[in-house]
Amino acid sequence: MKRILALLSAALLLWVQPATAQSILRDAETEALLADMSRPIIIAAGLSPANVRVVLVNDQSINAFVAGGQIVYIHSGLLDAADTANEVQGVIAHEIGHIVGGHAVFQNDGGYTNISILSLLLGAAAMAAGAGEAGTGILMMGQRAAIGKYLAFSRVQESSADAAGVRFIKGAGISGKGMLSFFDKLTAQMHRYGYYATENNPEVDPFAQTHPMSADRVETLRTDLQAAPSWNKPLDAGIERRFKRVQAKLRGYVAEPETTLRRYPASDQSAPAHYARAYAYHKSGYPDQAAAETAALVKTAPDDPYFLELEGQILLESGKPAEALGALREATRRSNNQPLIAATFGHALLATEDKANLAEAESVLRTAVARDKENPFAWMQLGTVYERKGDEPRTALATAERAHLMGDMRTALMSARAAMGNLPQGSTDWIRAQDIAMVAQTAMDEEKRRRR
Repeated sequence: MKRILALLSAALLLWVQPATAQSILRDAETEALLADMSRPIIIAAGLSPANVRVVLVNDQSINAFVAGGQIVYIHSGLLDAADTANEVQGVIAHEIGHIVGGHAVFQNDGGYTNISILSLLLGAAAMAAGAGEAGTGILMMGQRAAIGKYLAFSRVQESSADAAGVRFIKGAGISGKGMLSFFDKLTAQMHRYGYYATENNPEVDPFAQTHPMSADRVETLRTDLQAAPSWNKPLDAGIERRFKRVQAKLRGYVAEPETTLRRYPASDQSAPAHYARAYAYHKSGYPDQAAAETAALVKTAPDDPYFLELEGQILLESGKPAEALGALREATRRSNNQPLIAATFGHALLATEDKANLAEAESVLRTAVARDKENPFAWMQLGTVYERKGDEPRTALATAERAHLMGDMRTALMSARAAMGNLPQGSTDWIRAQDIAMVAQTAMDEEKRRRR
């Protein structure tokens, strides 16, 4: 019984914690890649790409999950461990299988501890923390029969998601080799950490696992995948090239600089290596070296919006906002006003403290939040614009928007009420402030009820 409880506890740490206590990493280039990688799979599943998102979570474990709704959460550790984008596509197909099957066991009633802007805006934004009460409830069931039923239910869901993932991979015309090779990685991990019976650990019970044993899953799927016309289809060279860039960028952002520089030595003059080293040097406080790596990138592709974005961000965070404007303005234009890039540009305009830039900053930031309302950093910058203009009602509204995303319901309620008191009743902004106030009040009342 203790062994089963221990296994269940491990599963809960793996599934519940990321949905309630980890950080979302946001980056324009990464999000564009994940959207393009998942689009054919989403369509093959009969879903709309406009409604399904793939979100990157800052967690170095190899994992992915769904937690309600049409969102697939991928751990940064999984992207780091993958050899190809095709392997990640196999994981995405499996998780979309959970979505189509309605398999989200743990519902997150809060949100996420924070959002980090991967493109060097460290600590720029935060979101709501969740309680994770579902996991506690499972742990308190206390009876072997109930736990066994849960584990069996989970194994059935995993097998069902495997089968659905195969259908979606085949329907998308994508090779299933990545799905199998990534399962091989999971099998190696299970051997390494003792989840298979061995001479030294003979008591591992495959029926006391939340997931079917990975080796068995591979054999079950291999025949179907190999029979598909797309089995020997070449990988998408463009997607794979973009994946290596994003992977290097992510490694440079999350890993210790020393680790990154060993992995991508100066002798490596590829675009991914320049990317990784630029982040490593920037994190280490060597702006000149970071700028040199970025300059090498821009030289190879002067019109690449993501290279220009990085160039501008390094200048901005090195205390040179005026010098950053050219690169960030061009990055915003060439990315078709991508909201995350535009928010950084708006921030740079404000950082110059030049009143002549205020109107442009307002225009850029208003467009950014209109296209992506879930960026607390952009709302903070827009609030600064309104504050400098002396527009107190809209300063309060922007503060309410940001506080609501951060889970600070008390500030959200107070700021929304302040905005309502000074905005024309019935106007679009007044209605939005009213909505935030109602949501914040409901959340606070619910929190009080839980504490009783």
